[in-house]
Amino acid sequence: MYIAKILTTLRKTILDPQGKAVENSLKSLGYDNITDTRIGKYIELKIDAKSRAEAEKTAEEACKKLLANPVMEDYSFEIIEGGE
Repeated sequence: MYIAKILTTLRKTILDPQGKAVENSLKSLGYDNITDTRIGKYIELKIDAKSRAEAEKTAEEACKKLLANPVMEDYSFEIIEGGE
């Protein structure tokens, strides 16, 4: 059993209004040293696979086909063993 920890974020070229709203709120609280705030999604999948390579392939396909919008979002993932 493997766990895929997936992070999706809007591409840097796309305006992130939610990130900008959080950044402005943080600035109003006195955090003037915070810049370029981006909001994303964290997704965790348990994958029953025979090998790490098979789990990576499954996670990659899931991201491309459903979990991330390739036009607007970038994604990255980490595969770890465990999660039985």
